[in-house]
Amino acid sequence: MKIVFLDAATLGDTPLDPISGLGELICYSTSTQEEALSRVGDSEVVITNKVRITKELLDAAPQLKLVCEAATGTNNIDMEECAKRGIPVRNVAGYSTDSVVQATFMHMLSLLGNAPYFDNVVKSGEYSRSGLFTDVTRPFIEMTGKTIGIIGMGTIGSKVAKVAEAFGMKVVYFSTSGTSHCKEYPSLPIEELMRVSDVVTIHAPMNERTNGLVDERLLKMMKPSAIILNAGRGGIIVEKDLAKALDEGWIAGAGIDVFCTEPVPEDNPLLHLKDPGKIRFTPHTAWASVEARERLVAKIAENISKGF
Repeated sequence: MKIVFLDAATLGDTPLDPISGLGELICYSTSTQEEALSRVGDSEVVITNKVRITKELLDAAPQLKLVCEAATGTNNIDMEECAKRGIPVRNVAGYSTDSVVQATFMHMLSLLGNAPYFDNVVKSGEYSRSGLFTDVTRPFIEMTGKTIGIIGMGTIGSKVAKVAEAFGMKVVYFSTSGTSHCKEYPSLPIEELMRVSDVVTIHAPMNERTNGLVDERLLKMMKPSAIILNAGRGGIIVEKDLAKALDEGWIAGAGIDVFCTEPVPEDNPLLHLKDPGKIRFTPHTAWASVEARERLVAKIAENISKGF
């Protein structure tokens, strides 16, 4: 069995032994759409993370029997065309929950605790020269008693809620599907959630209901002391509106892991704020803990082992 991984670099140095043990594995670090066409010719299994599986690519792979998505979302795959040809598509769900939850609180703690500032105060020698035993010139905000508003109460959102409760936070949420399945916490209209929350965090998929959901109108409803986090999908927050909100002081800060265009273009307004200290970035890595990538590889291997 010939297995072709079109963009293996997306998994970094994660060992692929569970997959290579199933057949002849050929890995390409990255593949343009044009390169992919010439690389899938006699493959029986194609693994992709972000390379698009189009009708043209399927035409170029007459032996193809299975498409494996090295992620949860399958929006890069022409599902209808695969179904027409009887080619199953198997993705991986749930592998990154703990990783995303941890990354969410990393951003939250960094923003509320002003971590980069205090770290630099010591490393720069400013603390040594100050003559004081402490530095209270920047705010350090406790999470206990604050309200966290979760946009998207799925598997990840639900675990964020549990961790937030452990910090003593009050949890509210907005259901992006329109159906409030979770009964443990109050479900609010999006406008009310934005008004009452001290922290807003996004854990929703990208679809017609969420694309551009958090715009200038909603950002203006937030408390000036509030922060917003996005570890869901780029495009759920309108980036130019968020930049404006931070520059004009509508909100206090933001933590962003995902972007409308990835990698993020150098002219993205979020990279050119008046005060860059108001924002924390990670380059779409919330999903990618060492353990999460190992779970992902194991699940891809399991999906191949199921046969065609």
